[in-house]
Amino acid sequence: MTRAVDVAGRELPPNTALGVRNLIINGDMRIAQRSTSVAGVTANGYYTVDRWFSVCSPTSGIGTWTDEQSTDVPAGQGFTHSLKRTCTTADASPASTDIAQILQNIEGQNMVSLKKGTANAESATLSFWVKSNKTGTYTVEWRDSDNNRQICASYIISSADTWEKKTITFAGDTVSPFVYDNSSCGNISFNLAAGSAFTSGTLATSWASRNIANLAVGQTVNLADAVNNYINITGIQLEVGEEATTFEHRPYDMELQRCMRYYELINDSNYNSYGVMSGGTSQFFAGCIDYKTIKRATPTITITGSFLIQGNSNQPGTTGMGTQGIGKRSVYISGTGAGSNVVNGYSYNLLDVNGYIKVDAEL
Repeated sequence: MTRAVDVAGRELPPNTALGVRNLIINGDMRIAQRSTSVAGVTANGYYTVDRWFSVCSPTSGIGTWTDEQSTDVPAGQGFTHSLKRTCTTADASPASTDIAQILQNIEGQNMVSLKKGTANAESATLSFWVKSNKTGTYTVEWRDSDNNRQICASYIISSADTWEKKTITFAGDTVSPFVYDNSSCGNISFNLAAGSAFTSGTLATSWASRNIANLAVGQTVNLADAVNNYINITGIQLEVGEEATTFEHRPYDMELQRCMRYYELINDSNYNSYGVMSGGTSQFFAGCIDYKTIKRATPTITITGSFLIQGNSNQPGTTGMGTQGIGKRSVYISGTGAGSNVVNGYSYNLLDVNGYIKVDAEL
């Protein structure tokens, strides 16, 4: 396929609107609302870089890891961060059902452009930059969880401790369409180590019914086999077509907003909640906080730490913070004021001291 160029000979993007060519969110690993480094990872979960899910399955089954947002990046490519995973407790002989992965779950309604399940199903190309101390063959799975289908591929890291760019093209699937709703239609997963249950079949290089035995066949690398084994990855892009275009560097605010659709951390005074005090000696505060982005679904709210209720110079603390109503746009919260100088029925601000509110609508 030949790409169009402008009068200066620069490659033009394909027939996809600017800003949405890459179907992966936060592929350059810039956004990390939760943390920039978490040690002792032994369970599945979101730990550091937004939208990237760490798999250690089963729990405590395949080593211990540190996940971090790293500033180690390929030179001259416009990246500032990568996702790094380092083994801190080794597992040289994983059990048959052990697997370690980094993956991104993808929302179904973001995948319409692939025309999956039709006669016009589009191929898609995955490209990324990767670096590891462990050379050898690694595998990737694209899972269609709507229809229990999969397609897989392998790639080789040739030189230790060296950034390398990899490109994989997946054929279109004419058999089964994604469900175009706000739930997960599947994921792209990078396999770091896999037990025999995942390697005993034939690598599924064409779309087929999912069989875990065909998921990581040919993977020669067990990244968990020695302490200080690591992998860095960045510049992950999944796009329609059979060729990899240059990475789509979206503006920071655009990428942050896309991440906040799934997770938003409220931890600064920019999220002041204006509410009303009522009650006697122990006043009751009630107010509403608007999220900065409408959530994918009704989120789970976690409130931790200390807050203040502020009106003029009065700053009584709050206790028993909780939710009275949770929506996709806002959360209605309440707390008990510990001070005696506030006036019942007056409006006050809710400010965090060292508190935070997690708004989680992840896939």
